[in-house]
Amino acid sequence: MKARKLSLTKGLTYVVLVSYLVVVIYPMFWVLATSVKEDREIFLHPFSLPNFAELQWSNFINAWTHGHFGDYFLNSVMVSVLTVALTLLFAAMAAYALARFSFRGARPILFYFIAGLMIPLQLAIVPLFFQMKEFHMLDSRMGLITVYVAFGLPFAIFVLTGFFKSLPTGLYESALIDGAGEFRAFWSIMLPLARPGLITVGIFSFLGTWNEYFMAFMFLSGESTRTLPLGLANLTIVSQYRSDWGMAFAGLVLMMLPTMLVYLMLQKHLVKGITLGAMKG
Repeated sequence: MKARKLSLTKGLTYVVLVSYLVVVIYPMFWVLATSVKEDREIFLHPFSLPNFAELQWSNFINAWTHGHFGDYFLNSVMVSVLTVALTLLFAAMAAYALARFSFRGARPILFYFIAGLMIPLQLAIVPLFFQMKEFHMLDSRMGLITVYVAFGLPFAIFVLTGFFKSLPTGLYESALIDGAGEFRAFWSIMLPLARPGLITVGIFSFLGTWNEYFMAFMFLSGESTRTLPLGLANLTIVSQYRSDWGMAFAGLVLMMLPTMLVYLMLQKHLVKGITLGAMKG
């Protein structure tokens, strides 16, 4: 009876996992299949496989050129890479100081950063818009990067502080004994040891920045500064005010590919970084 119950539980677990896999994978497969269909085929047979003899690869070319997806792609790459780099730089230095040094006010400062996670974006967007306008940073990629970094630092510092606390201090103390200063010990010893945590924060920062729409919509107005989410929403306009759904789905595929590649390449570090960072967070 016990073996039968274990077998039944295992079977139900597999059924649930397979069902969840289908729920997650099917929408991505459907978007990919739809991106190589004609508009007429999309409306007549939305859930059928595409005609493999007449795959519309031109949808991707149209999205890249006529839809200006190439420009939007470069803008998103620039914004995402700089946001991740600056967030990791500032968060690592702040988290290291909060985790390794004992000084008066360290804990309140950490709680101050964590409190930033509790601020709703919708509540801050109006005063932030006028502040950006006063600083002449509207419709600016660097202005948008500044906002992304500011909103990304609380989560990054929270994760990295716990991660730095979990690192062994033996190598750090050996470096100090050998004559290395705090700055050298941080860059040469502790920062490389924190690589899993940095990768974890970097993945979340990249995914959040790459797919972010609301703040980009509020702060960017010119076509030359648009990011991919804004460009995807603009595809119906550049297609002469008609719905070119094949080109729209092709643009969606182009937007999804970088995030999927980044996650697949770095997924083994994700769970490790989160687990170690939570041990002493």
